[in-house]
Amino acid sequence: MDEEYDVIVLGTGLTECILSGIMSVNGKKVLHMDRNPYYGGESSSITPLEELYKRFNLPDSPPESMGRGRDWNVDLIPKFLMANGQLVKMLLYTEVTRYLDFKVVEGSFVYKGGKIYKVPSTETEALASNLMGMFEKRRFRKFLVFVANFDENDPKTFEGVDPKATTMRDVYKKFDLGQDVIDFTGHALALYRTDDYLDVPCLETINRIKLYSESLARYGKSPYLYPLYGLGELPQGFARLSAIYGGTYMLNKPVDEIVMEGGHVIGVKSEGEVARCKQLICDPSYIPDRVRKAGQVIRVICILSHPIKNTNDANSCQIIIPQNQVNRNSDIYVCMISYAHNVAAQGKYIAIVSTTVETSEPEAEIEPALELLEPIDQKFVAISDLYEPTDDGTESQIFASSSYDATTHFETTCNDIKDIYKRMTGSDFDFENMKRKQNDVFGEDEQ
Repeated sequence: MDEEYDVIVLGTGLTECILSGIMSVNGKKVLHMDRNPYYGGESSSITPLEELYKRFNLPDSPPESMGRGRDWNVDLIPKFLMANGQLVKMLLYTEVTRYLDFKVVEGSFVYKGGKIYKVPSTETEALASNLMGMFEKRRFRKFLVFVANFDENDPKTFEGVDPKATTMRDVYKKFDLGQDVIDFTGHALALYRTDDYLDVPCLETINRIKLYSESLARYGKSPYLYPLYGLGELPQGFARLSAIYGGTYMLNKPVDEIVMEGGHVIGVKSEGEVARCKQLICDPSYIPDRVRKAGQVIRVICILSHPIKNTNDANSCQIIIPQNQVNRNSDIYVCMISYAHNVAAQGKYIAIVSTTVETSEPEAEIEPALELLEPIDQKFVAISDLYEPTDDGTESQIFASSSYDATTHFETTCNDIKDIYKRMTGSDFDFENMKRKQNDVFGEDEQ
């Protein structure tokens, strides 16, 4: 350990593992440490089930009805991958896909007036949906066609909309869309958590709806993918990539001190030894004095013995409860997966409810979501502080990731990765930089 590295990474969360993979592929000498004995940090999957009970300080051990403990892999942070999104692109470019198997999530649903409805995702579905009346459907269809044809480089497709000036509120007015349709378009298609997006230029919203449609077009049932054996597989896949390119990994390694000199980082001290480095990447838990609290998220892991009602017995799905429907500022999300993904015992389902905390009684805030899941066999409640770095790291050369937010996909995490990459290297993130070099010897080919 007592040597010089280009980059030291602390914590094996997904953000850290992807960055250490990219840095290693780009020829940097990387040392990656974690104080925990397992991969994944905040974004790990817990197995066996007994470990989850211990982690949440439940006095009992799991009842026999829960099946074998080792059949469970329970994500602490629920998220899906957008099929056409940035994380899938990162997986494809780095070929980390060879270590993982994915399944398409079976459906996306939206909550309206106490009931859940399938999010119409094609023209045919939109015309058959109970979410809207007949005339509303025609207007919504026109809007979807407008979005599909929209090309920011071709003014002929703008139909009088200025992508950099017209607000989304005005675009909805132009197509005469009602409040319910606006709710599910903004929250279930563009996947915004609040309504702040209505009063800013519409380009980002249009691109988000395009991403949703293009992701959906890839597999048909929903735009989301989920890895077999849980999300904990993702950081491990990128860690393998880093190791193939010479990255050194040390788990169960306490970090005693981040060594500074003249205001910038020069190394990390652990168990009496100092590893030197030029740059440091870490999650907020390693540098409490360089991050600020930016809110809280509540996540409730629910174990069920049945699929969620009114979802056509789907073995995986997402439900979005738009904030307007329950008088809140931010949406409530439900991600549900099951034994079909090798994360639960046969016949069992895991539904994870999450939202941004807005009051002093977070558990009461998610009641509408829990009602959709009844009966619940066991609940595990976690309220987590969200942290973000207080500076951009250019002076200290310490680059901290932000905590994982309440969104149910990885787009914001990928934006954080691209942002850290730019601050570290001074150049814009380019997916091409992630490509494995053609003449590389892959770890697998050596056996």
